[in-house]
Amino acid sequence: MKANRVVALCIALFAFAGAVHAQGVAWESLTPGQRQVLAPYAERWKDLEPGRQDQIARGAQRWLEMNRSDRGQARDRFDLWRNMNDAQRAAARQRYQQFRALPPAERQRLVKTYRQFRQLTPEQRRDLRERFRDLTPEERATLRQRRLDQGPGIPRQPFPQRAPQRAPQRER
Repeated sequence: MKANRVVALCIALFAFAGAVHAQGVAWESLTPGQRQVLAPYAERWKDLEPGRQDQIARGAQRWLEMNRSDRGQARDRFDLWRNMNDAQRAAARQRYQQFRALPPAERQRLVKTYRQFRQLTPEQRRDLRERFRDLTPEERATLRQRRLDQGPGIPRQPFPQRAPQRAPQRER
C-alpha cells in the first residue's frame, strides 16, 4: 500500500515537472540579472519554445556566476562556434558526443593531457604538431593504440623521436 503511494507521488511529480517544462520560463520569473543579460530576447521571449527558454535562462545564470576571465573564455568559444560552418559544427558535436561517451577516467585523462598541451609554449606546441604530422599513418596508429592500451593513471612513454633527416650528399 505504501509502495503504491510512493509510485503515485512520483508519477504526479514527473507530470508536474513536465507541465512546468512545457510552460517554459516566464520573462517575469527571470532574475533582474538574467533579464539584463537576455535583453536582446525580451521582445521575442514568449515566442521561443519552452525548452529553449529554459536552456537560455540557465545559460544566463551561468554567465552571471562567471568571473571576468571565464566570461572572456566563453566569449572566445562562442565567437569560434559562430564562425564555424555547418560541417564544422556537426564535426564538433560528434567529437563532443564521443568524448561524453568515454568512461570518466578516460575523459579526465584527456582533459589533463589537453591542459598540459595548452601549458606548452607556442613553439613547443608547434614542434609537437610537426613531429606528429611527420609520423607515417602506421606510426600514428601505433602511437594512438599504445596510449589507449596504457590506460589512465599509467605514466606515458615519451613521444617517439624520429631520426633527423639528412640532406642528400653531393657527389664530388
